[in-house]
Amino acid sequence: MNGFKSLRMLTTVIFAALLLSVGYGSRPVSAQMLMNGAGATFPYPIYSKWFDEYTKVDPSVRFNYQSIGSGGGIRQITERTVDFGASDGPMTDDQLKKAPGDLLHIPTVLGAVVATYNLPGDPKLRFTPDVLADIFLGKITKWNDSRIASVNPGASLPDTPIIVVHRSDGSGTTYIWVDYLSKVSKEWEQKVGRGTSVNWPVGLGGKGNEGVSGQVKSMPGAIGYVELAYAIKNNLPAPMVRNHAGKFVQPSIQSTTAAAAGAAKNMPSDFRVSLTNPPGDDAYPIASFTWLLVYKDQADAAKGRAMVKFLWWAIHDGQKYTSDLLYAPLPSQVVKEIEGKIRQITYQGKPLLAAR
Repeated sequence: MNGFKSLRMLTTVIFAALLLSVGYGSRPVSAQMLMNGAGATFPYPIYSKWFDEYTKVDPSVRFNYQSIGSGGGIRQITERTVDFGASDGPMTDDQLKKAPGDLLHIPTVLGAVVATYNLPGDPKLRFTPDVLADIFLGKITKWNDSRIASVNPGASLPDTPIIVVHRSDGSGTTYIWVDYLSKVSKEWEQKVGRGTSVNWPVGLGGKGNEGVSGQVKSMPGAIGYVELAYAIKNNLPAPMVRNHAGKFVQPSIQSTTAAAAGAAKNMPSDFRVSLTNPPGDDAYPIASFTWLLVYKDQADAAKGRAMVKFLWWAIHDGQKYTSDLLYAPLPSQVVKEIEGKIRQITYQGKPLLAAR
């Protein structure tokens, strides 16, 4: 009888061990913590890379990020249906008031938004601010318009209609684009203005950076605006734009960094800053920070600790992945300021980040 009991106990132990090693693979019994996020498509390539790399650093956490546009990210973090949101346009004061707690803007990287087009022969065009504004206002309607031709001598410009493509969803990429147009065109500012969504005077809508780049690529004569990486990935042109200093500048990591140089010296404490149309000979004029949106006081202690650890990693180790994906890293002085903001994230009023 005692032998039977011993055998039964041994069998139970073996069965439990099999559950650990077979039923759950090589992972421990406790499942990975899932961090849910949603928002901007603009930083989706770098965020995807970060989430993959970070699981190698901390295998206990994995991320589920839905690239649905900044408007969707702001809505979902406000409703607390996700653990973090993402936006390329800073939330307005009214939007922040609707949130059930204090929301922080954590800058993650810098990126450029580019005009991109589809013309026969792939001519390398340049644009002035007024021409871009009037194309999107519907005032310049043909590719061989004299105002386009005057800054592109020798370019073969067809006598075909310009098809404007814009975002159909709430978008931080849109915010960056129309914030720039509002700064360079009084007519745009008065008639259309700024926002993650606006009433477009002309054009067709595409969902996400993916949708806009896909529409432009498939329609000869089209022009749209996308994040730089999406243009490069889809073999679409990313033309030079005349900046505030009167220089034609190519969008690049270097010219995006130059755009941030002035803002970094006078960064507001909440990090809600516009980088468009900055001073500087080398500054590309349509660039921005992109932000993760997180609550200052976290609702869940474990998820809060995971969030602050990831944020710390992103603004330090994560920056080495930016250049390969055509984003610009955060300026060092901005990183120092973000460190202080991350230290303010709490659970029930107590800081979540271990002293470092």
